[in-house]
Amino acid sequence: MTRPSSQSCIILRIAVPSPVNRLFDYAPPEKVATTSIQPGIRVLVPFGRRQLTGILIETDTSTTIHPQKLRAALEILDHTPVFDQRLLALIKWASRYYHYPLGEACATALPVLLRNPKQQKRNISFWWTLTDTGKSIQPGSLKNASRQATVIARLQVNAEGLSGDALDAPLSVLKTLEQKGWLKKIPPPEMIKQTSAAYHTQQITLNAAQTSAFEQTRNKLDSFYPCLLEGVTGSGKTAVYLALIKEVLKRQQQVLVLVPEIGLTPQLVQRFGEQLDTPLAVMHSGLNKGQRLAAWQQARSGAAGVIIGTRSAVFSALAKPGLIIVDEEHDVSLKQQEGFRYSARDLAVWRAHQYQIPVVLGSATPSLESLHNVQTNRYTLLSLPERAGNASMPDMTLLDVRQSSMQDNLSDTLIAQIQSHLTKGGQVLLFLNRRGFAPVMLCHDCGWSAKCQRCDANMTYHRSSRQLRCHHCDHQQRLPVQCPECGSSELIAIGQGTERIEAALQKCFPQYEVLRIDRDTTSRKGSLKKALKRASSGQAPILLGTQMLAKGHHFPGVTLVAILDVDQGLLSADFRSSERMAQLIIQVAGRSGRGEQQGEVIIQTHQPEHPLLQQLISQGYPAFAKLALQERQLALLPPYTQLAMLRAESPQADEPMNYLLNAKQLATPLLSDGINFWGPVPAPMERRAGRYRAQLLVQSAERACLQKFLRQWLPQIANQKSTRVRWSIDVDPQDTF
Repeated sequence: MTRPSSQSCIILRIAVPSPVNRLFDYAPPEKVATTSIQPGIRVLVPFGRRQLTGILIETDTSTTIHPQKLRAALEILDHTPVFDQRLLALIKWASRYYHYPLGEACATALPVLLRNPKQQKRNISFWWTLTDTGKSIQPGSLKNASRQATVIARLQVNAEGLSGDALDAPLSVLKTLEQKGWLKKIPPPEMIKQTSAAYHTQQITLNAAQTSAFEQTRNKLDSFYPCLLEGVTGSGKTAVYLALIKEVLKRQQQVLVLVPEIGLTPQLVQRFGEQLDTPLAVMHSGLNKGQRLAAWQQARSGAAGVIIGTRSAVFSALAKPGLIIVDEEHDVSLKQQEGFRYSARDLAVWRAHQYQIPVVLGSATPSLESLHNVQTNRYTLLSLPERAGNASMPDMTLLDVRQSSMQDNLSDTLIAQIQSHLTKGGQVLLFLNRRGFAPVMLCHDCGWSAKCQRCDANMTYHRSSRQLRCHHCDHQQRLPVQCPECGSSELIAIGQGTERIEAALQKCFPQYEVLRIDRDTTSRKGSLKKALKRASSGQAPILLGTQMLAKGHHFPGVTLVAILDVDQGLLSADFRSSERMAQLIIQVAGRSGRGEQQGEVIIQTHQPEHPLLQQLISQGYPAFAKLALQERQLALLPPYTQLAMLRAESPQADEPMNYLLNAKQLATPLLSDGINFWGPVPAPMERRAGRYRAQLLVQSAERACLQKFLRQWLPQIANQKSTRVRWSIDVDPQDTF
């Protein structure tokens, strides 16, 4: 291949998905009009022995690479940029701030199918379904057209339709069936207008507080307006969202709505579909590749008026952005914990500033960072202090279970209260943030316990499958018949998980259905949606679950919420643990009394005098948050200081600590006033998935000072070659594990 002179042609500077944090220079492909090349397009390039899809960041007329070594790009994949200038600016900023390779950051922002040009060429933009004529066709009659018969057969058992990707058939076959009148294209289900008769008759009615929040934000639709919508559970934050969305849609603009978990999307999609006369694009990891690309394309084209998604949706290509909403803004799930460790909430605020549009951060238990931004006048506080409609806040009680008679973590007092509520026709929700049957399997004779061979953790016993599972690395093994140490058959399950509580509830209340909702019972596609539908309809009188039930859900029939084991959350050494525990208690308690009947919340504890519990019960979350902020300020902890966590891991026990000690020495000449180190120390769980882990915390009073230090320090660490140690940097870390 002829290689153009570096001085006589345009040079493509491309972000290639690789661990190397720099751009790579390429010559354009032959016979390509360079006038049509724009930043933000995808380019197929040779990279080592592979072919990768990169993003063109910029062009130049010169390069430092010798002309004989300058490789040519293989193919320009787009006529127009997949990332417009503003979205590309967001990705570049996030790459710099979180110190993550730009090529990898661009790949994260792209739908998976756009990273692979061969897959992208398949017909995945539409779904296909049978026409009335097609439904009458017998696949067996198409003996000489096996591919057509396969498509017909698959669609006959999938009446809602399938994507071209799922059908796994050439486009020519689908086109042939379409020409015969047997197939037709339909929008992906996530894009169907989910309007109902209620849309035409039912208007959103706002109370005084909701109206005030709505009007304050509506008046700022033409400017950057970061606001914290703090509303007690059941106060109608979603109604405010809907009223604002309708205003933005009237202006022919789009709304991006971020939620922390997949479990919250079906509820929002249904509610929005009933109220909004616009297509909805849904983006989350539970969709297949074709569905995600279709939703991304609809957002990019402007066909979708509302885009609802989990944290990666913050990188959605938007044609006409008018408003960004972050629901449950306090939730740690909005922070990516692996690879590109970005905060979707913080990027949403940055993006709103970039577009000069409002961003609404909603929560009943706001993060201390957001409350601090209110205190420093960076955010405007919009308050919803009361529940919407006739609902009132539930009564909260600490139940001291010391010396009480217990049945698998159910006290006699709690059992009596459950029976009372069920007899009155109420629905009961029990919360335990621990799945499985028991967290420890113990030998009664010698004291042996089932430990994970790859983690510093116990294996959890799952009775339904007779398995021991590690909830940290997902290692599984059969329950041994006898103790591996002494041969005894006296193996006993210690502690309670949701599976064990389910069995206890079925024994205590055999006449009532118990619906357990956790990761084990909702692993199949569509099972979570079905379970939540049964829960919200009141068909299951007793609900039992983990955090999947704790936030955002509206169960109008629930009159009693019981938190079975609050004590486990009071013992963590993490400085954020008290904040997380307070948020969890308030969020779980908020599922009670959202209908017409008065709600009750019972918190079982062996530490009823604990100041956190006492304060939450007597004064509520705002009082807790005020005191917690004062403590953080005295301790020089976020949000009053800035943190970054350098992590290292290796199969060898001593190597992570040695690596971090060396990294700390490299930092010595770079240190300035305001930069402090904590550690290095072993991670709280030192061994996980067969690798030993250590961490080094960097603290600074000023964000700019910390960023300047990291820009100087991290390249030096990257130059320290080690084949057995992996390291990563986490800016604004949310956990220490």
